[in-house]
Amino acid sequence: MNGNGPVLNLLFIGDVVGKGGRNAVKILVPELKKRFNCSFSVVNGENSANGAGFSLSCVRDMEAADVLTAGDHIWDQKNFETEILSVRNLVRPANLSALQPGKGWNVFRNPAGGEVAVISLLGKVFMRESAYCPFETAEKILTQIPPTVKCIIVDFHAEATSEKAAMAWFLDGKVTAVIGTHTHVQTADGRILPGGTAFLSDVGMTGGHNSILGRDIPDVIRKFRTGMPTRLNVTEHDIRLDYAVVSYELMTGRAVALRTGSEFLTTEKING
Repeated sequence: MNGNGPVLNLLFIGDVVGKGGRNAVKILVPELKKRFNCSFSVVNGENSANGAGFSLSCVRDMEAADVLTAGDHIWDQKNFETEILSVRNLVRPANLSALQPGKGWNVFRNPAGGEVAVISLLGKVFMRESAYCPFETAEKILTQIPPTVKCIIVDFHAEATSEKAAMAWFLDGKVTAVIGTHTHVQTADGRILPGGTAFLSDVGMTGGHNSILGRDIPDVIRKFRTGMPTRLNVTEHDIRLDYAVVSYELMTGRAVALRTGSEFLTTEKING
């Protein structure tokens, strides 16, 4: 507790890849929440269905997450455009067409106190041209979030670190955290901006440690060497879970600390 009341901790998990990643969420998220005294968790499950998108069974595997966020692979699984309507705790990118199913942001109750608004945004640089401007979208959403909601978390699923940094500075003092996803590599630039917004270019991934972004190494090397179409199989063993813990003031929503790390889950522990 500080001068602005209690300080709460929130756990954010990077892109979940395949069944191994889902198992890591199931096993490690409860452990991490207990270790860091986190009352709320946000998990980007973008690659949970065999490396691309979601399915209902994948969502059920990740029930340890309070909220699931998505990205550019949101519709890669054939039936998910109808299945998403039954998933209450998933937000897909808000700057996609309003004609697409699902919600781009929502407000959720934090068991430890207050509410948490979670916004999912998709970058434009080197990403899908069909996405609307994420900056304008974020501005519009902020006018719709009830003023009683102090904690606002933005999952910015983007390729360019410059675009992610620009979003964080654009929203500094207006949201609790801007956490980047998509590149699957945890960055070392985590900080609290002057206005009280936590920023991290990319939180990393939850997938095979000895892999290339969660995919089998020989498959990816073959694709780069030959330029031929190659099936990039998901690595399902010896999983690394990358995470960030955001500490914020309950009364103001201002971030006061940001820590990052990785946890490992061996194949033996998954099967045991």
